[in-house]
Amino acid sequence: MNVAPQDHADERERQQRWFAQLCDDLHRKHSADTDGHVATYIPELATVDPDRFAIAAVTLDGTRVAVGDVEQTFTIQSISKLLAYGLALEVHGRDRVLERVGVAPTGDRFNAIVLDDATNRAPNPMVNAGAIAIADLLSGPGVDDPVESMRAMYERYLGRRPEIDPDVWASERETGNRNRAIAYLMLSRGIIGPDVESTLDLYFAQCSVLVDVVDLATIGAIIANHGVHPVTGAQVVAREVTRDLLTIALTCGMYNYAGEWAYSVGIPAKSGVGGGIVGMLPGAGGLAAFSPRLDPIGNSVRGLRVFEELSAEFEMHLFDPDRPWHRTP
Repeated sequence: MNVAPQDHADERERQQRWFAQLCDDLHRKHSADTDGHVATYIPELATVDPDRFAIAAVTLDGTRVAVGDVEQTFTIQSISKLLAYGLALEVHGRDRVLERVGVAPTGDRFNAIVLDDATNRAPNPMVNAGAIAIADLLSGPGVDDPVESMRAMYERYLGRRPEIDPDVWASERETGNRNRAIAYLMLSRGIIGPDVESTLDLYFAQCSVLVDVVDLATIGAIIANHGVHPVTGAQVVAREVTRDLLTIALTCGMYNYAGEWAYSVGIPAKSGVGGGIVGMLPGAGGLAAFSPRLDPIGNSVRGLRVFEELSAEFEMHLFDPDRPWHRTP
């Protein structure tokens, strides 16, 4: 039996209302959660308001749902690693990037001073070693102003050239000695070039970019939509690159919680110690949460709970047979 287009539209609208109501319910429910602590290893992050909390989604047709502190900006932190990796793939190609950075998940912490000895490269681009190697690629010869080039990359996603939080950037520079240790180890192994401080400065800058939760959901929708912006229709990132971004996000995006995340939530995602999580749902759109209280691994506690409950309720797991958002209440 054929279903009339209006019936499809009515069903879609009902699903969207249901989803928006659930986001609102989850925001009220988890606003009372006080588990976890803000990041303190970057001193400036220790000053953020731990009770800020927001949830957002952007569908492939540009429909937006947002609840909570949706206008609150925060630093993107490690979510930047995914976008920088995409830029490196576009600029340098897979083969050159793979010479320096692998794609294997790791059970080590994101800031572990560990390299892949067998291949002499960083384990994957979502840990600090891999992200620093990517920053070195993006700040090499021929790049006049790496920080401005990075901001231009963000502009493609956000529709504006974002601000960098100067206090967080300075704080990262002043206290980033563990990252310096990682970088100088990679220098000694020939993985990155000799201008270590310039490479690190770009890495610290990309992590200090200010975004809000709707920005993250939009980024997620673009990647989920094979690089096409759901509102403008612009090709933001190459179609073939988004396959690699989705894959690395699913296998490595949630620090050393990635395996459990893939099993229980099943959404390609990337988190940051600023409190953000962005999810990318092929065929549906982008989902994001922001809350600065982190678990011991470095993931937002409220954000994890929101994603877990939404994934279960709407069958968003990548391998759910009826995903996403096709059930009726």
